[in-house]
Amino acid sequence: MNHAYHRQLVFTVKDKCRVCYTCVRECPVKAIKIINGQAEVINERCIGCGNCIKVCSQGAKYPLRSIDEVNGLLKSGKKIAACIAPSFPAEFTEIPDHRLLVGMIRQLGFDYITEVSFGADMIAREYEHRIKNSKGIGQISSDCPAIVYFIRQYHPELVDNLAPIASPMLAMTRIMKKKYGEELKVVFIGPCFAKKAESEEVDEVLTFRELREMFNEKELSWQNAVPSDFDPPVSGKGAIFPISRGLYFTANSTETIPEEQVVVAEGRVNFKEAVREYEEGLIRNKHLMLLCCEGCIMGPGTSPGGKRYARSAAVGEYAGKKLAALDKQQWEEQIKEFSSLDFSQQFSPEDRRFEIPAEDKIIEALHAMGKFNPEDHLNCGTCGYDTCVEHAIAIVKDLAETEMCLPYTIEKLHDSISNLNVSNEKLARAKQALKQSEKLAHMGQLSAGIAHELNNPLGVITMYSNILIDESPENDPVRDDLKLIAEQAERCKKIVSGLLNFARKNQVTLSETDIVKFTRHSIDSIIKPENIKVVFEPSIANPQARLDIDQMMQVLTNLEKNAVDAMPGGGILTIGVDGDEEEIRFIITDTGTGISKEHMDKIFTPFFTTKEMGKGTGLGLALIYGIVKMHKGKIHVDSNNDPSAGTTGTTFTITLPRV
Repeated sequence: MNHAYHRQLVFTVKDKCRVCYTCVRECPVKAIKIINGQAEVINERCIGCGNCIKVCSQGAKYPLRSIDEVNGLLKSGKKIAACIAPSFPAEFTEIPDHRLLVGMIRQLGFDYITEVSFGADMIAREYEHRIKNSKGIGQISSDCPAIVYFIRQYHPELVDNLAPIASPMLAMTRIMKKKYGEELKVVFIGPCFAKKAESEEVDEVLTFRELREMFNEKELSWQNAVPSDFDPPVSGKGAIFPISRGLYFTANSTETIPEEQVVVAEGRVNFKEAVREYEEGLIRNKHLMLLCCEGCIMGPGTSPGGKRYARSAAVGEYAGKKLAALDKQQWEEQIKEFSSLDFSQQFSPEDRRFEIPAEDKIIEALHAMGKFNPEDHLNCGTCGYDTCVEHAIAIVKDLAETEMCLPYTIEKLHDSISNLNVSNEKLARAKQALKQSEKLAHMGQLSAGIAHELNNPLGVITMYSNILIDESPENDPVRDDLKLIAEQAERCKKIVSGLLNFARKNQVTLSETDIVKFTRHSIDSIIKPENIKVVFEPSIANPQARLDIDQMMQVLTNLEKNAVDAMPGGGILTIGVDGDEEEIRFIITDTGTGISKEHMDKIFTPFFTTKEMGKGTGLGLALIYGIVKMHKGKIHVDSNNDPSAGTTGTTFTITLPRV
């Protein structure tokens, strides 16, 4: 018997894996490796429990198939026996009589068809004998191959505590070869594909799902099957073996084994906890009867969607009818016939545990997931691992990825969204600035042409109107009209001068400036009504910067004057100066009437003004925009003119490079 026999049982369809980590969570030994977000089974760590297949909703995991090999045996001309696991009534509930199922299997080409439950009868006698003759040290059942792999690979120090008893499948294989000859080929059919790697004594193993596939390929159904009964030996109480506590009930045939002497544990969580407590010595005097599944009736080789208690009831009903019709004398004679067979099995350790990484490596992995303090360890289990430390260990061992941590991934997503929002806002501002620059460039070209054409006639009007004023008598009523003409012509010249300043690309003359003193001087340069409170808030460590003093003074004073004009009823004008090693900022804030949303896109457009006729040319902000851009800076406006919001006002923020 080769106990190091370890076939690959589970395979992955990578294109179907959807990064849910359910298989990681359900794998009792974490034999799953995440590579680029996809889960792959690590064969040398796998115990064949099949949980990953059962829980994968995408069908990304599939088991080893043996249909082709079995068909090859059936065509070989050799005698072939099919040994059916006692859980078959739970699988084939649609078939009203077990003899119809046997008939369908015969049609596939099998020569003998027997129940493995007779093998369960035999090994139950071995367990009963061992339990009754134990001397205070309990043993661990060895009928479930996944449990055996778990002990050998992850608790190798407990291998000597495994009951040295063959499983019902192996027991039945030995029985069939003794009865029908050693040349007989044996195919086990059952609910568990871990059986495919249990032992080379069995020639092939089919799951119930594979048997259904073979029926479909041959177009066999129970409606057209010829009823046939199982070949001997005929089983007895072993028919209840696959249900919960089935081994205990089968082994306790004389009802002399106290229930408190046995611990029964089923399912991926319960069996691990039982082994852990046994290893710690808490229940070392108990006999552990363990199943990796919740009874063999729920094995991974059964059809999906079956109900546990309905399946248990189907097995119980079949076993009840079987025991009622059992020829007990014949059964006992068969028991006696095969009692001399060797039903033992020896197990060797095959340690698959990995060493715990160095603590600093674990801490580094935890930090990579944003876990710096104990309170950061949520142990939520969404990554598939029970604790954050276990996840970190898996990361260090290249079995997992940091992105598997859901809280960490959500936090990264929030940061990405926040950064994206900032980037979108910057992009929107850049687009608006580009749009404004293009618009102003066109306006500049037009303004330059208009100013050039108007300058000469305006000079003539100004000159001759002044000559006429000088020549007219003091009391002449025409004199006042001539003065008005001269004043308005002078006003037109100022507008034309502003157009030219706006249109031409002036050079800036940069000089080292203390911007705190510079800003305070700008405040002193404007007229401030008594109902306006001015607050100056410099908060910059290094006030030195290079800028064009004259032009930037024009910028600040214009903005400060506009702020004062926006508060006719009084208010607060706040001027701030801040920055860092790369940039400086001027922030001018008023509590005035604000700028309406429909005007925000137009405020830097030449000749646009909300002031009364004659009180503004509409060139001030356009000039400010041009000066800031010549300094390679940025100007941004935030404004609110909705009194229902609680506050109104406008803030201009000018950002300039320090050098």
